[in-house]
Amino acid sequence: MKILGIDPGMAIVGYSILDFDGEHIKLLHSGSIQTSKDDRESKRLLEIFNDMSTIVDKYQPDEAAIEKLFYFKNQTTVMPVAHARGVILTVLEKFGIPIFEYTPMEVKQVLTGYGRADKKEVDRMVKISLGIENLPKLDDTVDSIAIAICHTRSNL
Repeated sequence: MKILGIDPGMAIVGYSILDFDGEHIKLLHSGSIQTSKDDRESKRLLEIFNDMSTIVDKYQPDEAAIEKLFYFKNQTTVMPVAHARGVILTVLEKFGIPIFEYTPMEVKQVLTGYGRADKKEVDRMVKISLGIENLPKLDDTVDSIAIAICHTRSNL
């Protein structure tokens, strides 16, 4: 089963494709969609829509796991992130991909056993889960992997 993990954002959308056979997890691909803050919000959302459509079409995931917005410290960024998330959900719905949503606290709880784990602990558990030494450079991409791993342990 191919799982698309998504960490939504307006500036950066982290994504990953995991293969999960019911026991083993393999990272097939990961990356990011990056938009320019100099562009209009509508143009950035269209770029996210088009790029996410290309990713879904290319990798044909069976399911998608996406970060759920539940609380935001910075109120100035919550709306653009919510808009980007809405565009991503629209793409997934358009392609008929089942959607599963997880809060950051749920992801940390599932991966580390502690819902307030720090970034280093989550990164360590991602490495262990995938059996790899090096993670992608962008935190958003690593977060998308963590969300997809959480899904393998939650709903399947």
